[in-house]
Amino acid sequence: MLEVGTQAPEFTLPDQNGEPRSLVDYRGQKVILYFYPRDNTPGCTKQACSFGELYPQFRERGAVVLGVSKDSVASHKRFEEKYGLPFTLLSDTDKEVIQAYDVWKEKKNYGKVSMGVVRTTYLIDENGVIIKAFGKVKAADNPAQMLGELE
Repeated sequence: MLEVGTQAPEFTLPDQNGEPRSLVDYRGQKVILYFYPRDNTPGCTKQACSFGELYPQFRERGAVVLGVSKDSVASHKRFEEKYGLPFTLLSDTDKEVIQAYDVWKEKKNYGKVSMGVVRTTYLIDENGVIIKAFGKVKAADNPAQMLGELE
């Protein structure tokens, strides 16, 4: 996980509509950048829907939400449409940003070891500096936790 106080690595990734989005596009706003394993899985769906429900409150506090996984643009589009998600989903199929943010880790699931995205959320300030970092977050609790961080 990246350290609080460091400059967030710049990136440009396609969103769920195939449009390129860069971190620098959000200067002047706080950014909640959350990394999740896969679209349409129970935990990831719960987390995304909670971010969606709270999105107006994030916007009121001057923050945007960006979700990142290694799923394709098409998968993100289906996920967005199925659940009516109001925020941007970014596709990192090459795992370049996932690795730059140090969230590609060894995971153990039912005794099996594999590599995957560890659910991680960063709060980035208006100048692109990481001001909060949370690793191994609980999917259901993370959106409300992040809203609290903006108080």
